[in-house]
Amino acid sequence: MPRVCYFTGKKTRIGNQKTHRGKAKYLGGVGTKCTGITARQFKANIQTVRAVVDGQITRIKVSTKAIKMGLVQKPVRSNYKPVAA
Repeated sequence: MPRVCYFTGKKTRIGNQKTHRGKAKYLGGVGTKCTGITARQFKANIQTVRAVVDGQITRIKVSTKAIKMGLVQKPVRSNYKPVAA
């Protein structure tokens, strides 16, 4: 199962990490230079939760934004108490 949100479709995105050296001009230097660009990943905050989907309780992967937006319907928690004999 991939790291994709069931509701919003959020998934891992690809970007770049830039490395600099030097001192900024406003601090008295000659300016910063880019010395390298490396690929990196921006991972969405995906959580596995139990939710009610089409009347069935299933485990789905959901982003925290979808949970905060209220898109996830959690199942009713049963509070079973032992019967006194």
